[in-house]
Amino acid sequence: MKLGIVMEGGASRTIFSCGVTDVLMDENIYPDYLIGVSAGIAYGVSYASAQRGRNAEFTRKYMGERCYMGLHHFLNPKKRCYYNLDFAFGEVPNRLVPYDYEALANYPGRVVAVVTNIATGEAEYFDIPPYETHWETTIASCSLPVLFPPVQLNGNYYLDGGLADPVPYRKAMQEGCDRIVVILTRERDYVKEKESGTAVVNFAYRKYPRITELMKQRADSYNKLTEDLLEEERRGNIFLIAPRETFGVGRTEGKWELLKKLYQEGIDVAREQMEALKEYIFGSFTAETRENAGQSGETLCRLYR
Repeated sequence: MKLGIVMEGGASRTIFSCGVTDVLMDENIYPDYLIGVSAGIAYGVSYASAQRGRNAEFTRKYMGERCYMGLHHFLNPKKRCYYNLDFAFGEVPNRLVPYDYEALANYPGRVVAVVTNIATGEAEYFDIPPYETHWETTIASCSLPVLFPPVQLNGNYYLDGGLADPVPYRKAMQEGCDRIVVILTRERDYVKEKESGTAVVNFAYRKYPRITELMKQRADSYNKLTEDLLEEERRGNIFLIAPRETFGVGRTEGKWELLKKLYQEGIDVAREQMEALKEYIFGSFTAETRENAGQSGETLCRLYR
């Protein structure tokens, strides 16, 4: 068997997923294949390094601070980004709330970021380099149009992976995962509407027709994707974990009082679904195999391998 975990983006709303992955760590559940989009992978790497609570810690301490994000950073001609990348992807992981790069290097599975090629409009999939202390691959996956500048990787320019593949469960299937857990950051019945900033994006990326076309189709494509996910769940092909509500948390929310509710929602939902999740994952294992795995302290990733 091969376990895949898929993490949707959603910027600040992805704090829900942090609650979910903290519970997965409590249960010693780690995948063979972890793939995330935008903030999904930015937070997901702390799951791969088994740093329980790390995402909540830096969110609580710094997300609401001016040094982390704000329009003043976007208006700074030296930055041109809503987020202070030097701080969020430099000071935080390398000094303030240290990231365990060694643990990522030793992770026995694959950790993959989704990016969108600015020229082709196609999704591409890059393994996260274990010692990439400037986080170029992760930043590329997070680079929302207009709010971030495009990021250059291997001679090409990339934007947020959510433009081309917002919930990459099909990629997990292609990689041979036969147990797939999808962590969403929107409610199951969420219907995406056309975004108000589409016109601005279309103007800013007018030289890149593939990107503007993706923006035009984004709402319809996402809603169709949601239908497909629910159908795959009904067939038993995937296991969905989604918030029951998001408490009004927007993309750039920084107030911990509000984010804490959504983080706790992730913990609560994961715990409530844990019995069903284990049945989905372990269904074909014998009770003896499960018991031995627990006694040995092996992760699922190692067990499957």
